Amino acid sequence: MKNKIFYPYFLIICIGLVSLTSCETKKPAIPRDLAKQQLIPKPVNVNATGSSFEINGNTSIQYQSDEVQPIATYLAEILRPATGFEIPVKVMDSKPSSDHIFLTLTDSITSNEGYELITKENGIVIKANKPAGLFYGVQTLRQLLPASIEKGTKVSDTLLVATGIITDSPSYGYRGVMLDVSRHFFGVDDVKRVIDLLSIYKMNRLHLHLSDDQGWRIEIKSWPNLTKHGGSSEVGGGEGGFYTQEQYKDIVKYAQDRFITIVPEIDMPGHTNAALASYPELNCNGKAPELYHGTNVGFSTLCIDKEITYKFIDDVFGELAAMTPGEYIHIGGDESHVTPLKDFIPFINRAQKIVEKHGKKVIGWDEIAHAELLPNTVVQYWSKGENAIKGIGQGAKVLMSPATKAYLDMQYDSITPIGLHWAAYIEVDEAYNWDLATFEEGISKENIIGIDAPLWTETVQTMDDIEYLVFPRVLGLAEIGWTPTSQRNWNEYKVRLGNHKDRLEALDINYYPSTRVPWKSVSVQNDSIIKK
Repeated sequence: MKNKIFYPYFLIICIGLVSLTSCETKKPAIPRDLAKQQLIPKPVNVNATGSSFEINGNTSIQYQSDEVQPIATYLAEILRPATGFEIPVKVMDSKPSSDHIFLTLTDSITSNEGYELITKENGIVIKANKPAGLFYGVQTLRQLLPASIEKGTKVSDTLLVATGIITDSPSYGYRGVMLDVSRHFFGVDDVKRVIDLLSIYKMNRLHLHLSDDQGWRIEIKSWPNLTKHGGSSEVGGGEGGFYTQEQYKDIVKYAQDRFITIVPEIDMPGHTNAALASYPELNCNGKAPELYHGTNVGFSTLCIDKEITYKFIDDVFGELAAMTPGEYIHIGGDESHVTPLKDFIPFINRAQKIVEKHGKKVIGWDEIAHAELLPNTVVQYWSKGENAIKGIGQGAKVLMSPATKAYLDMQYDSITPIGLHWAAYIEVDEAYNWDLATFEEGISKENIIGIDAPLWTETVQTMDDIEYLVFPRVLGLAEIGWTPTSQRNWNEYKVRLGNHKDRLEALDINYYPSTRVPWKSVSVQNDSIIKK
């Protein structure tokens, strides 16, 4: 009798406890619209479901394979300071638990850099075919969170991510920026900051211009005076500088960890005064010129007829190739005005073969198309479309960098305090409003590997200078390389860009506040944060 009376009361108590527990753990999801998130580059497809996932003290990052672990750790290192939560990183043999951010590789995604980001009320899954795709999915998730997470300090107890599915992949495989460290030298920490900032916007190449008339910036152990003497100058007479081989390897590894490939450039046969000043035997008269601190171009050349010149090139490319896992070495080839074409052509022909001998493919400025190009050579269009088309006629691919649109050292307008304007004034809208595949008649998408945005540094001396000329134009150039042309529109893009004001400032970027952009500071960025 006692057992019969006790059982109903016990059942009622259990039901009550379950109800209380459910009320405490299953809070109603707060509506969020994924379609309204301000993402750059714009994803290919967004399907919003109108709810949200909460990142909280129970959230963990989970993954299945060892090659994904560094990406999971990278994401945790972004989230931990912003949330104050532990955000453990766990390897999973089975399906992820609830409150997860799950990173997984799958054959269902066909593009090497594509990804799918699926957010439900109980967790987030990022799928990709390759680790690069997962990394880009993480960068998208990063932009779905409030800009204040970029400050690296605790900003909120609750973070919400809008639910839905983002399916995304890039239009072009090469999306890069060129940093000239020869006119003015920039140290390892500055280069790493450039890498970090580019990676947020899914750029995947950093082209380092390592030699020019004003300075030689990479240690070559078989030719030590290149840096000892040639590295000691820069524009204006500063002390210059160079990267040791260990520092260069460090930069390469740091970039690799962010899925950015370093493309090193040794400019030749012109733009070579720093090398000529370091080794007299590279000059036809056997005499070394003085170091050069100016900005004029076209006056220098290696001695084409000397065999020592090709020994020099072989040694330089050999050491550089051994430190560079990427597929390309850039040989320059531009503005060699004092090298007769009859000498320039056989020089480029031979330089290409030396690069190929060391297991790399050649990129060169568009003038190299006058030579007989090897099958895998890439022509970088900066000045003359006819040169790029000549390269295409030889089977070469084209890297698009037209100076009138993509040169980041061009001033925004006539009162911009730094930069040049010999090619054009390039405001933010003008840097965005063009298409790689229609810019030059005779160069179509099938001919193009991607975009490279050069920053020459005649007038650029500090990291603030770099940021002022690069940002915000590089965001638009990143979108040109990633997002299909049919989905790009300046009037829509400028609003998204304007809503990145808080993120640019949280990242402490010294960006140019163009009056053509409706900059908007919002305390609730992307509608994804609740402040207690």
